[in-house]
Amino acid sequence: MTSSIGPAILISGSPSPTSRSRALLELAARALDELGAETTLVDLAALPAAALLGRERDPAVDAALAAAGNAELAVIATPVYRATYTGLLKVFFDQMRTDTMRDTVVLPIATAASPEHALAITHGLAPLVASVGAIVYPGGVFATDAEFQGGRPVAALESRLTQAVSGAYALARALRARVS
Repeated sequence: MTSSIGPAILISGSPSPTSRSRALLELAARALDELGAETTLVDLAALPAAALLGRERDPAVDAALAAAGNAELAVIATPVYRATYTGLLKVFFDQMRTDTMRDTVVLPIATAASPEHALAITHGLAPLVASVGAIVYPGGVFATDAEFQGGRPVAALESRLTQAVSGAYALARALRARVS
């Protein structure tokens, strides 16, 4: 199937490559692959810290920022720390201009130990991505530890995530058709 949207980016804000948010991001990547999207995965924890902090330049960080700026669809996954997204996401987004992700549809994903952190998407991630011009897909996915077994999401969570990816993809397609 040929993608009817431009590039998609998947951004992992987790410091751990085996986190629950990363597991959901990998499921989102598979769902986008099935839809025919061309994806780029950016693992912020693997990027050089000094460049992420803006203290020096690095080609890997420059490429990640360029990929974010060129994406028509972004999926951003983060664990919730202190009631909001990780510092990795904060320093990455701090390097973007206010229009870097203009008209990019963003599907936010957040994981936390308890349901008390469910507002992290609405009160944390949504304003963060909106600050760089992105359009926040309203069906963001929030998941708690109870929705994972053996480090993998339960079937109901997988289904919710797949539906959210499909919805965000459809919105990106509709926006592209409107602009074309």
